[in-house]
Amino acid sequence: MMGNLSVALITHGRIQTTLTKAKALRPFIEKIITFAKKAEAANDTARKLHYRRLAISRVRDKKAVAKLFDERASEFTERSGGYTRIYKVGQRVGDAAEMALIELIDGNDEGYSKKPAKKAAKKATKVDAAATEVEATEAEATEAEATEAEAPAAEAPEAEAPAAAAEEAPAKKETDA
Repeated sequence: MMGNLSVALITHGRIQTTLTKAKALRPFIEKIITFAKKAEAANDTARKLHYRRLAISRVRDKKAVAKLFDERASEFTERSGGYTRIYKVGQRVGDAAEMALIELIDGNDEGYSKKPAKKAAKKATKVDAAATEVEATEAEATEAEATEAEAPAAEAPEAEAPAAAAEEAPAKKETDA
């Protein structure tokens, strides 16, 4: 069954099947495509023939393997994996089986955007915002220290002394009464 599904996928580029079959087909066909990539990269003709025969033994269709090795393999040389994509289509009317569309993606397709880069950027902006807040509070603290340093040392104790005396006076009156 996997051989027949892979022949249809190689021949047509995309097929509609059940989700379970599509998920089972993905690793099978990706190994066959890896054989094609290895054959493309091999310098020895015996090695190329070996990979082609390995693919034929699994797929069992020489025309489909020839199409994959001769036409499609060059598309995937720069790609390190993920040669297929599965889309969920919905449920089949007859038996309500989950249907899926599996396709060979283009070799130059970049795929989905990388989300961790956005998270790293958000973290970087949060760190930058926190750093600016810390810098602002440090600047305020240095300004406050500068204004305290400008005030004469003699004035600071005098300002505190009358306040301390005012606090002690009411306490003495309460004890006297």
